[in-house]
Amino acid sequence: MDHVLTLIADRRALTLTPAQVARVRDAVQGGPPLVLSPGEAADIPLATPPDLAQVRAALDGAPVDAIASPVAGRRKGLLVADMDSTIVTAETLDELATFAGLGEKIAAITARAMNGELDFKAALRERVAMLTGLDVEALERTWAGVQLTQGARELVATMRAHGAMTALVSGGFTFFTSRVAAAVGFDLHRSNVLLEADGRLAGRVQGPILDRDANLATLRELATARGLAMQATLGVGDGANDLDMIQAAGLGVAYHAKPIVAAAARARVDHADLRALLFAQGYRAEEFVGA
Repeated sequence: MDHVLTLIADRRALTLTPAQVARVRDAVQGGPPLVLSPGEAADIPLATPPDLAQVRAALDGAPVDAIASPVAGRRKGLLVADMDSTIVTAETLDELATFAGLGEKIAAITARAMNGELDFKAALRERVAMLTGLDVEALERTWAGVQLTQGARELVATMRAHGAMTALVSGGFTFFTSRVAAAVGFDLHRSNVLLEADGRLAGRVQGPILDRDANLATLRELATARGLAMQATLGVGDGANDLDMIQAAGLGVAYHAKPIVAAAARARVDHADLRALLFAQGYRAEEFVGA
């Protein structure tokens, strides 16, 4: 069997049942399933790539993600991940804006940019300019409320334990990526520098601005540096600025993504947490590191 279909449920609900796995297996004419985590994840070996429409029909609306991949080279040697709404649960710029009384207004611009409706660089400059004069103490207050996405530490620690490089690349700000990278264990981080003056935000970002081109460029640069083919890479994100990277990676995952991204990605996670990316690489739950 040269291909595999991985079924993954939200671990908080453990809704993946043997009956569901059996129905999907019959629909795609797969081999005997391998349980990766009881109630959470299972592999179904296949001779050919599955028809995902058949898979969805067999799942009959159950909150279960399905990711298909070749068996060869399944475990990746490089992870490049977006930060906001991927490794952390919210958009840090939107959260920062609440301290200026502009949370809803800036969040609306963010939503349009992340769905590909606005130019990312222009939208970033506009939102940052709106925060001109905000006391930099708001950055610390924002950081105090940042929450990591479930499975983030396990994803990074497990891949690093098996020799992979991990990078956090964001259109957000180094104030946050440096802290998130340290908390999660990423090898490196790249993002934009938010300029300050006299203890207040200057309303500007230091150039050049990292946008969707930077995500893809980082994926290619780090793969080349490590002598990896693109097939050996994993890219994950949720917004339009992540899409080029997601489409280029060997395993590109739209994570609880905006509609334009979910529709264009070959793999998507709509229900589970970031542990799904480990199951998609064939890791069993007992192999996970850093829970």
